[in-house]
Amino acid sequence: MHPLRLPLCIFALAVALSALSVAREPIVGLPCEGCEAVFEGIPSTIASVAQIAPATEPGERLSITGVVRDASGAPVAGIIVYAYHTNDRGIYPRPERSFGAASTSHGRLRAWAKSDATGRYAFETIRPAGYPDTVNPAHIHLHVIEPGRCTYYIDNIHFTDDPRFTAAERRRLPDRGGSGIATPTRDASGTWHATRDIILGKNIPGYPLRTSG
Repeated sequence: MHPLRLPLCIFALAVALSALSVAREPIVGLPCEGCEAVFEGIPSTIASVAQIAPATEPGERLSITGVVRDASGAPVAGIIVYAYHTNDRGIYPRPERSFGAASTSHGRLRAWAKSDATGRYAFETIRPAGYPDTVNPAHIHLHVIEPGRCTYYIDNIHFTDDPRFTAAERRRLPDRGGSGIATPTRDASGTWHATRDIILGKNIPGYPLRTSG
C-alpha cells in the first residue's frame, strides 16, 4: 500500500467505527448514570434465556422469569432485557475483560435476554446480597432495549423476604416498567424462583409512544 494512502484508510476506518458507536438506541428516562453499559459487550446473538452467574458462582441459585408487554397488555417479542447484580457478598465482582467504564462498574454478573414470541424472557443466576455495611436491600438492576426505538432502566427486582426491604423502601419505588417487587419461592432442589413482568414505557419520562404491539 502506498504510504500516502495509509492515513486515509485509517481515517475511513475511524469514521466507520464512529458510525457504529452512535448507531444505537437513544437513552430515555433520564437522568440515567451508566445507561450506556447496556451496549458494552452486548452479544451479537441473544437468547430468551440467559445465564448471569455460572454454576460455579457461590450463592443460592435463582431463576428469574417474566413477560414483556406493551401498555395494552399484549406480549411483545424481540425486547432485550439487560440485568446485573452483586455477588452473595454484596460486591460487584470485577469482570475478567473490560468493554468500557460503565459496564466495568456493573461487574462480572451481567447478561442480556431477548423476549420470545410470547414475550417471555428468563435469567439463571444466584441471589445477590445487599451492599455491605449499608441498609440497602438486595436487588437486581434491569434495563430494557427496544430495538430501533430506545433504551431505559426500570425498577430493580426487590425481594419481599429481604428484611432490608422495608415499607419505606417500597414507597420510594417509582414503578418504572411495572413493579419489580418479587416474592421468591424455593423448589425441592433449593433453587429460588422470582417473577418480574415488564410493561414497556410505563412511567418512563420521554418515552416515545408505541404505534403497535
